[in-house]
Amino acid sequence: MTTGKIFEVQPGGTVRGRFRVPGDKSISHRAIMLGSLAEGMTRVSGFLEGADALATLSAFRAMGVNIGDPGQGRLQIEGVGLHGLQAPAAPLDLGNSGTSMRLLAGLLAGQRFNSELTGDASLSKRPMERVTAPLAEMGAVIDTAEGGTAPLRIRGGQTLQGIRYDMPVASAQVKSSLLLAGLYAKGETWVREPAPTRDHTERMLEGFGYPVLREPDGWVGVRGGGELRGMSIDVPADISSAAFFMVGATIAPGSEVILEHVGINPTRTGVLDILSLMGADIELRNRKEVGGEPVADVRVRSTTLHGVEIPPRMVPLAIDEFPAIFVAAACAHGTTVLTDAAELRVKESDRIAVMADGLQRLGIDARPTADGMVIKGGQFTGGEVDSHGDHRIAMAFAMAALRAPEPVVIHDCDNVDTSFPGFAELAAAHGVGLRVVGAGDP
Repeated sequence: MTTGKIFEVQPGGTVRGRFRVPGDKSISHRAIMLGSLAEGMTRVSGFLEGADALATLSAFRAMGVNIGDPGQGRLQIEGVGLHGLQAPAAPLDLGNSGTSMRLLAGLLAGQRFNSELTGDASLSKRPMERVTAPLAEMGAVIDTAEGGTAPLRIRGGQTLQGIRYDMPVASAQVKSSLLLAGLYAKGETWVREPAPTRDHTERMLEGFGYPVLREPDGWVGVRGGGELRGMSIDVPADISSAAFFMVGATIAPGSEVILEHVGINPTRTGVLDILSLMGADIELRNRKEVGGEPVADVRVRSTTLHGVEIPPRMVPLAIDEFPAIFVAAACAHGTTVLTDAAELRVKESDRIAVMADGLQRLGIDARPTADGMVIKGGQFTGGEVDSHGDHRIAMAFAMAALRAPEPVVIHDCDNVDTSFPGFAELAAAHGVGLRVVGAGDP
């Protein structure tokens, strides 16, 4: 097992209560980026003060943007306009955040100055050519490490030209990167995905007053040379973070939770659809729209699940939630089959391999495949698993302990703060027997 912070989770437990999980990470990133490029002041509430979003904040401060210190999820951004960024004095270290690196690659490709994007060991292994290749078609000059990975060295002063790019793989990060580059390109930049992914960038661009172009056959685009205007943004609670408590409340007998103000953007609700397909008792209450994003309170009660074949069309709409969904599948009657999810192999870890290994260590029949997994529902044992530094895997296995007869020990949990600061405390306060120990503790 690797070193790092350890979660020790006692068996059993009942998840109960009404609470709000931290703000949506995807929207928090984009609020910083577009607020920095806007004219005037942008005020953000519900901002996720996790390591990934804070890496984006630090990058824009390093490029001369005055951003206040976040407090209780609130911050102010004094926008500098599309052409007001300044050359950073040093490489921009984006930690573990793939969203920051891929979106910034597009945004910085159109600047006058040179820049360099670096990250931690995990981020430095993740593929970046899916972004740098189409950006090169637009005229960007970006050097990568051997194998197309970080660090990315972006040469400023290039003239970008709009393109039409039919994406080979559905990816909101690639789509967003190209649209951000398109703000600086001559003419129009159009992107089409093979399957729908989250559309936060398009919604937020329109919120900032920048027209988004659409064609009926799935193409989305922007015309270069416009202007963003500062606005107020209320970031919804992150459905990816809420997913762990949805699964926990579903699998632990006697549980009931109400998760407040959760973002239910239709490009993100795959986890609700998949859990409902498995028989979960989920109800959406108090639906409304905030800043162009739909939100609702999500009530979840414990029930019996059954295995399903997950429809491939749902996969891109739940790509970040599969570690939690795998735990639900392990508790279901029958077999759950996932296909068309090869993208999981290039996340913060190889989530197919790492989750299969952890499930097997806890007594579950989980068979990894090239693009998914086959999970036969069964009974968890206690035991030790390694999250491989992947925040979502650590949190998923914390929920697995709710159905284990013995303690579950999860290694290498430091990165949980990247997406869900305070997860351990919130889980413990609402019925999960979780305590955090340092690597050196007994």
